[in-house]
Parts: sequence; structure tokens; C-alpha cells
Amino acid sequence: MDEENKLSRKTVLKAALAAGVAAPVALIGGPALARTTVADGKAPELTPACDDGDDPPPPQTEGPYFKPNSPQRTSLVTPGTQGTRLTVSGYVFGLGCLPIARALLDFWQADVNGAYDNVGYTFRGHQFTNDQGAFTLSTIVPGLYPGRTRHIHVKVQAPGRPVLTTQLYFPNEPRNNTDSIFDPRLLMTVRDAGTAKEAAFDFVLNVPQTPTSTSRPTSTTPTTSTSTSNPPGGTTWAAGTGYSAGARVTYSGRGYVCLQGHTAQPGWEPPVTPALWRAE
Repeated sequence: MDEENKLSRKTVLKAALAAGVAAPVALIGGPALARTTVADGKAPELTPACDDGDDPPPPQTEGPYFKPNSPQRTSLVTPGTQGTRLTVSGYVFGLGCLPIARALLDFWQADVNGAYDNVGYTFRGHQFTNDQGAFTLSTIVPGLYPGRTRHIHVKVQAPGRPVLTTQLYFPNEPRNNTDSIFDPRLLMTVRDAGTAKEAAFDFVLNVPQTPTSTSRPTSTTPTTSTSTSNPPGGTTWAAGTGYSAGARVTYSGRGYVCLQGHTAQPGWEPPVTPALWRAE
């Protein structure tokens, strides 16, 4: 990335606020936004892939849901579009906590009734991040269809880098607990804005960058153990247990409060899933 497109950590956070992208404290239900790690000088966590198999094999031009060659646009709605209006805003970062300009984002989703347009390009469109690595999508809250929770598909690609195929999820959806593809790390932060909704999500791509300040800290993510013994300090959290909102557990001696009902799974330990648990 060109030096002129690199922003300091403080500049990125100020740009987010100036652009009307709500600060994380004003948004509820999702993991901490990557821009907060930018401001704190911490290493960002890579955005995980999430592919439900709807991409066509290379020889084909259309799959059951994804279609290439979507129109370039930042709004997927028209005046007559049905559904609750939704604005999704965020940034695309690399490994050095720096924004990525001209990153491609290709969005597609179901309509209010849970149906995909496989003939045309309704609720399909691609765009590029601006010089500050920011993007904004105007759409609607997608409808549900059998077997899946509510979600938005997206392919993200930094210039000259591999494509990340993933999905964005909504907090407090009942089907989040039963969808086998759901990943809490991909929860957007969402808030009401009158009759509409506003959401935020920051992507972190596996793009090498040179940090502009101190070296990145060592990760403290705990390793999931298959042993029946508890980690040092005492743990009441256990994989396979169903937790309801408000439930309290301990993990490595620290207390956590459940934010939304779910069944615990390995890799969803309280310290690494702020969308599901809040430290006390």
C-alpha cells in the first residue's frame, strides 16, 4: 500500500467518528470492532472465512446464490424496495493495523422474503474502499430461509491478494444457536436508527503491512484443552453447555456474563467471544 494511503491509528479512529460510523460503545451485540484495536495499538484478529458452498466451480458462471459481475454500487435499494432499511459501515485493515484503499467488497443477500435473485442482480453489488479504507452499504435486513440464520454474504479482496469469502451475522437472532455455519466472530454491531438499523463491521485481511508504532503484542488467546481438568484459577464454563442471556460463568478465574443464549463450543471460550460474553 502506498505511503500516502497509510493513516496513523489515531487518525483512523477520528475518521471513523467523523464519517458517522458509530463508536463501538454506542453499538451492541457484536465483537469489538477492529478499529478499536487500531486505536489501542493491539494486533488485529483476522476476519474468518465463512463459505456455505454456494460458490460455483470455475467452469460455471452461476451458482445457486453467488453471481459474478455484479454492478458497482453502494446502495442495493430503490424507493420501492420492501424491508427494514439497513446501513452497514466499516473499514478494511491489513495485518499492520493500517487501512487498505481500493479493497473490493462484493455483497449479495436474500430479499425480505428470504429469496435470492438468481436471474438479475437485485440485492447484489460490489464497491471499493476509499483512500481511508472505509466502505458503506445501503441495503435492507435480509429475510430468513430454511436452515440458515439471518446473514449477508460478502467477498473481500485487497488489490493483488486472495479473495476472502465470508458472511456477516446479526446479534440476538434465535437461529444463531442452531446454524452450523454461524461464527460469533462475524457478528456485526447493530443499533436502531428510527425505523431503520445501522450496523458496523471491520474486516482484517491477511495482508502484510509495516506497523507505524510499537511491535504487536503477543496473543493471550487460551488454548482449548480436551482434558476434563479446569484451567488454572477455576473454570465453570464448559463446551456443550447451553447458556441463556444473563448466565454467569468463570473462566481462568475471571467472571463473565452471557450476552445472548447459545450452546458453548470449543473455540467460543468467553475471553475470545465478546459477542457472547462480557467480562465482569
